[in-house]
Amino acid sequence: MKVGIIGCGKIAQTRHIPEYADRADVQIGGYYDFNYERAKDLAARYGGTAYKSVEDLLADSEIEAVSVCVANSDHAKLSIQALEAGKHVLCEKPMATNLEDCIAMTEAAERSGRFLMIGQNQRFAKAHVRAKELIAQGVIGKVISFKTTFGHGGPETWSIDAGANNWFFDKKRASMGAMADLGVHKTDLIQFLLNDRVASTTARVTTLDKRDAQGNLIGVDDNAVCIYQMESGAIGTMTASWTYYGEEDNSTRLYGTDGIMKIYDNPEHSITVVKKNGEKIFYDIDKIQTNDNQTKSGIIDAFVDSILAGKEPEVSGKSVLNAMKAVFASIESSEKNKTIVID
Repeated sequence: MKVGIIGCGKIAQTRHIPEYADRADVQIGGYYDFNYERAKDLAARYGGTAYKSVEDLLADSEIEAVSVCVANSDHAKLSIQALEAGKHVLCEKPMATNLEDCIAMTEAAERSGRFLMIGQNQRFAKAHVRAKELIAQGVIGKVISFKTTFGHGGPETWSIDAGANNWFFDKKRASMGAMADLGVHKTDLIQFLLNDRVASTTARVTTLDKRDAQGNLIGVDDNAVCIYQMESGAIGTMTASWTYYGEEDNSTRLYGTDGIMKIYDNPEHSITVVKKNGEKIFYDIDKIQTNDNQTKSGIIDAFVDSILAGKEPEVSGKSVLNAMKAVFASIESSEKNKTIVID
């Protein structure tokens, strides 16, 4: 199967391209990037053709699917363009920068008869998969409350164009900051783990520390703290931050009627369950990915396997819509300083 890469920045280079190349049944047929030399370099390294326009890449009839790895502002436009060209699409998160575009993407997938998958890779982390099973089995009883966190020192050290002028800080290209980069992951994750949906949010989405090259606070948020009320009645916090300068935190804690579950909270154990009677159960499964320690995400394999099987991917565009609703509602909550109920 031939695939194409639209946007050849850091996420494409560290995840999409090497994970496609790792499969014997996939060939990377084309690359497009606004920096043509970058696309050429990758084509020389991995094989395939560097195209000077998205239209030229999408016109290649041998390419069946594409990864959309561009700045947030172009996710919807290029995903819809690719779907209408008859390609299956794996789009990086956040799905889009407004709810209307998210819905338009799912509608384009339905019209085209092609698959739309979103890069919510936390659903594929092995400890998260196991935790979901344990929760469903009632290991900690009914979940009453939770706190889930994703924080690190910011994208300026990780982006392909490192420094204060990276596109993540550009309001026009990114639209949102830490909430879109990290918060969308944990919002999607808590719904996945609990098999539940966010019903309302009370949030503070703000900029506390990050500055641009001129020393001004950046135009997007660097911190988001959200109180989520789930449809089941469970309540908890979701925190996303670009200002965790000492150590990355990608942990989740769930508090149930029969105990507590800690996921990626202890570097020695993927999952720790502390029962009501004090008994501790450890599950040593894997280590969470960090910016400095990238491991295979599972996203690429799931995308390719779904196409080969002719089965809609697990993380379809439709399945991510409610997480995106919660993200946009949290931004609205912060702007209006009130709780927003999600329709």
